Amino acid sequence: MLPVDEIRLNFNPASLVLLNAVLGFLMFGIALDTRVADFKRVARMPLAMGVGIAAQFIVLPAVTFCLTLLLKPAPSIALGMILVACCPPGNISNILTHRAGGNVALSVSMTAISNLIAIVVMPLNFAFWGGIHPTASALLKTIALNPAEMVVHIITIIGAPFVLGIAVAHFFPRFTEKAKKPIRILSFLCLIGFIVGAIAGNWRYFLDYVGLVLLAVALHDALAFATGYFCASATRLSEYDRRAVSFEVGIRNAGLGLVLIFSFFGGLGGMAVVAGVWGFWDIVAGMLLASWWARRPLSSSSTSPAATRRSA
Repeated sequence: MLPVDEIRLNFNPASLVLLNAVLGFLMFGIALDTRVADFKRVARMPLAMGVGIAAQFIVLPAVTFCLTLLLKPAPSIALGMILVACCPPGNISNILTHRAGGNVALSVSMTAISNLIAIVVMPLNFAFWGGIHPTASALLKTIALNPAEMVVHIITIIGAPFVLGIAVAHFFPRFTEKAKKPIRILSFLCLIGFIVGAIAGNWRYFLDYVGLVLLAVALHDALAFATGYFCASATRLSEYDRRAVSFEVGIRNAGLGLVLIFSFFGGLGGMAVVAGVWGFWDIVAGMLLASWWARRPLSSSSTSPAATRRSA
């Protein structure tokens, strides 16, 4: 069995183009459920929003870096963990926040803001943490990653569809109300389908190497949820907001990570296996956490006085 750093997963160019389109469609669906009011709402929740953004883009990558030093995984696995930590949240965080009885308005607003911030911050974050990693930095140098090219790629599959979706939601509200739920469900199912396809097409590799990443992914995911919750607790946010921040930090868009791995890293083995396993484990863990919280309803003093505008 080859070392995980030496394998390259197969994903043909036509499938990669289609996966980019699916991710763009997913972002379009998120944007359909976003309003200008969501951005205005940020001004009324500056502390909660600031804590959530800082936890995602500063604390989580740092925690992930420390975890890779502790676990000492293969360099490509460490890079995969860092890349996933640098990804923005997916809109399933809104659904899970609603299920958990958390602040959906905060969750929706934070998802929108985080995805916009990620266009610039994600490539820089990954280049920084990957570049200073004691074992993964050498591997990163051989790839010769260009952060500017990654920014352009992210703008294409996140920025442009997001702006288009907000415009459609603003100018065609009736169409949006009818279409947003089917589009969101369809795009999410398509993304899951592509992750399944990527795994199925490289099933032998996943069987051979999943044991190397499963513990790391499980610990990493648990730390991501915990990072959001404890950052919110440390800044004295209400339990209502803590649950939202926890899901925003814990749920990462592994599909975007998979696209970038095949686009810029040639399907590098450890990175691809981490992103593929994370894509499933993250959802399962998030649903279990949301169900656990749903059985522990908040007291009226723990919730925000402002009613949420929509569920997810």
